[in-house]
Amino acid sequence: MSGETMTVRPRERAVPEGRTGFRQALAAEWIKFRSLRSTLWVAAVATLLPAPGAAFVAATESLQPDDTVLGGSLTLAVPALMLAAVLGALVVCGEYGSGTMRATVAATPRRGTVLAAKATLLAGFLYAVALPSCAAAYLVGDALLDDGYAQGDPFPALLGVAATFPVAGLFGLALGTAIRHGAGAITSVLAVLLLPEMLGPLFGPGERWVAGVSPTAALQKLTQSSDAAPEALGSLGGWPSLSLVAGYTGLALLGAAALFQRRDV
Repeated sequence: MSGETMTVRPRERAVPEGRTGFRQALAAEWIKFRSLRSTLWVAAVATLLPAPGAAFVAATESLQPDDTVLGGSLTLAVPALMLAAVLGALVVCGEYGSGTMRATVAATPRRGTVLAAKATLLAGFLYAVALPSCAAAYLVGDALLDDGYAQGDPFPALLGVAATFPVAGLFGLALGTAIRHGAGAITSVLAVLLLPEMLGPLFGPGERWVAGVSPTAALQKLTQSSDAAPEALGSLGGWPSLSLVAGYTGLALLGAAALFQRRDV
């Protein structure tokens, strides 16, 4: 043997196929989220809507005598909440519509990881934009509305108001995953948000139980709006109402995840 030395290269660790982790899936979801125009436009409108709404209420002097500054300032938080739910549906239905869902599942075969990444991104994003948006709306209303109105209790209510946005978005995500069709999912999401309060009066004494199960009811209770009277939306408080909505949203997500696992893309 000559004096040659043998260099042994360490064996490269191959990443097993189908083992894409949660962090990689989350990064991929963020790239897709900011690359889709529809999600960006819906997110932008939902974020920008509450503050001009507070200015409009002050300019038109349309605040009810028994309303609060907090409730009046967040009048347009309700349509913004609906847009958050629509955004949740678009996050998944956009992929089905464009056909990129097959590539997503091929890159991350663990479908539970895909859905968890979408849910985490959506919830984090919506809370991060809803809290400053709603706080800004309250500050605008506080500055412009007449001092004759009751102030309301903004903290910690604003934290709960902001939390209704990811809850609504996740419910939209669950319906979008189950339905897979954009128009159908958006229609279903808006029906869940609007119909309980619209149809509640038809149920007589049961109105408070019917109208009180919508995410919009939880939002109105947390904003201490005069529209959230117990006879209309039930005697459940804002935080318990939010907990109820979050609970059935979690169940809806579990059901959507089960369907996502079983069905072909």
